[in-house]
Amino acid sequence: MNGSIRITLYGQTHSTCPKLRLPTTPTRRHLHPTKTASANPLPITGAGPPPPAPLPAASQYGERVERRRRQAELIKKGQQMRTNESKPGNAMKKRFWKDVHVQTNQDGAYTLYLDTRPVRNPQTKVPLAIPPSKPHLATAIALEWDLLPSAQAALRAHLIPLTSIASRAYDLALQDAAAATSSPSQEPSTPHSSRTIRNDIIQHLLPYLDTDTLLCWAPPPPKDEDPMLQAVPSLRELQVGTAEPIISYLTSSIWPGVHLDPGLDSGSIIPAQQPPETRDIVRGWMAGLSAWELVGLERAVLAGKSLCIGARLLCEWGESFTDVRNASDHGAGHNRKRFGIEAAANACSLEVAWQTGRWGEVEDTHDVEKEDLQRQFGSAILVMSGTRS
Repeated sequence: MNGSIRITLYGQTHSTCPKLRLPTTPTRRHLHPTKTASANPLPITGAGPPPPAPLPAASQYGERVERRRRQAELIKKGQQMRTNESKPGNAMKKRFWKDVHVQTNQDGAYTLYLDTRPVRNPQTKVPLAIPPSKPHLATAIALEWDLLPSAQAALRAHLIPLTSIASRAYDLALQDAAAATSSPSQEPSTPHSSRTIRNDIIQHLLPYLDTDTLLCWAPPPPKDEDPMLQAVPSLRELQVGTAEPIISYLTSSIWPGVHLDPGLDSGSIIPAQQPPETRDIVRGWMAGLSAWELVGLERAVLAGKSLCIGARLLCEWGESFTDVRNASDHGAGHNRKRFGIEAAANACSLEVAWQTGRWGEVEDTHDVEKEDLQRQFGSAILVMSGTRS
């Protein structure tokens, strides 16, 4: 066909131009002026398997407790690995006792022994003695020493809180007894005398009455507040509702005729002082407490920053307030609920609970503070209470 190509399309034959040549290889056009470059793979330099996948944050209370338990076990193993027999001072890193025993002396008081060595007061070096009416406190102190990993840990007061508070109360009880048997002219005037210690505790606790957590109320909410916020109780309403029953109990049972004024009710940031008559009555009431009750009150006030809540706990659990409780039980019937650790902690941290309820709580911060507050109130109750409570 003279170099022409005949194509049949739709039943008709067409001839193509002999000069038309189709390209034999495909052509490429770059859409960018940059020259292409091949990838250069880098060698793997990491050692070991890849890291595990990240886990979601623990949201359940049981998971957090299990995680902290594993962390405590790892810390304990690390301390054991760091202990070396050849290093000086290794005796303090060891636990030189195997068993902790609670025994009674000739006076019926409970004494604690580390094998055959008595637990002594760290200041006076006198063997610690717990009153016969406080067996639970003696058992709790023995448990403290049984859980210590070494003798060096006993030098940290936060690891033996019950031992510290019991030593302070026993020291004050011994000095009270010595002051009672001596004449005023022979009364000791040393810085560690009973009168000085007792007066120091009272003078230290009395200012808490002016800045009492229970008496510092938030200002009333504004009238143009959001209607949705008006539907729920305000912080002030919760504070007043919590404080009124406690104040009513104190002013009718142990401080008759005393009027407790709110510290921040006027809207000022400077708390108002209580009347002098109120301070005198509260001071005289604290001066008449026993050594163990006064030290337990001190621990409760320092923990909750509230003298009223500490006094309420003392009335509920103190051994010398049995008649007050019986009178309250007779008036309220058998349905009266005892004012305990949880009630005291809730009354002290009411504002924190209200704020975290609106904005959420910080993990390992607010929950730890709450548990520590309950722990301190529990130690105060153990010192106040006894078999006669």
